[in-house]
Amino acid sequence: MPEPTKESVLDQLKRVEDPEIHYNIVDLGLVYDVKIDQGMVVIDMTLTSPACPVGPYIIAEVENAVKKMVGVAGVTVNVVWEPLWSPDKMSEEAKVALGL
Repeated sequence: MPEPTKESVLDQLKRVEDPEIHYNIVDLGLVYDVKIDQGMVVIDMTLTSPACPVGPYIIAEVENAVKKMVGVAGVTVNVVWEPLWSPDKMSEEAKVALGL
């Protein structure tokens, strides 16, 4: 069974939206890194703020989305706070769509 790639995981994560902002977490700049080793996927990501009320929901959605992928044996989501998220981490597409 082929192992997923970083690109395929990021594509899958584009299906996960921040329910407060209504935009995908990849283009919002919340996903910092994806590592894959023998089907184990480790995602370093952040939230828009440490007090994000939908943080647990987003993390669960990330885990569920990646677990559905062929070749994924397990998923670990590390929520990191350095560097802190800011709107400058967003893709140009997201900035335009959100009027920034």
